Amino acid sequence: MDVAISVTKYSYWSRLSRNITEKYTPNTLNRLTRKIHYWLGAIIALPLLVVVASGILLQLKKQLTWVQPPEQKPAVKELRIGPEQMLQALQQDPEIRIQNWSQIERIDIRPSKGLAKLTLETGIEIQIDTSNGKILQKAPRRSDLIEALHDGSFFAGDYTKLGLFLPAAVALFLMLLTGLWLWWLPIKVRRAKLKKANQS
Repeated sequence: MDVAISVTKYSYWSRLSRNITEKYTPNTLNRLTRKIHYWLGAIIALPLLVVVASGILLQLKKQLTWVQPPEQKPAVKELRIGPEQMLQALQQDPEIRIQNWSQIERIDIRPSKGLAKLTLETGIEIQIDTSNGKILQKAPRRSDLIEALHDGSFFAGDYTKLGLFLPAAVALFLMLLTGLWLWWLPIKVRRAKLKKANQS
């Protein structure tokens, strides 16, 4: 009885192993990999295009004034005024026309450079000399918008950031893996043929 059971088990695993081997041959795996690579590429094409284009702009934001205004260099690098004096300077400028802090999105104060950057809700960046409160520059700052495009949050917040752009990044990673396999497979086949030829 024990021998019969052992033979039956061996026969079952042998058939299973043979079926798997016959079903998943190198050619089958190659075709499957190509299909995965093809369809993943089609699915992530648009998000990837946005990521790459915005990423290039962000890499060059210090060089492209259209993306981020150049940083001014005050003669006196000291912090002699506070946020209230900065707000007053903006309120007194007829071109800016702001009323209170609610219209200011962000403040970046750099005492070592004697400079403060205030970004308005409209996307305009104001650079102020922190030694005297003088407005040095007023220019659009587009780098924040481009960053939102880069991570996908510009379109629908976390819905597109985590629901579309994150899966696209995972799909790109899988494409890299399948691409490496498609690159390695011909090399593997050639080596196997060369080894077989040498042995014969």
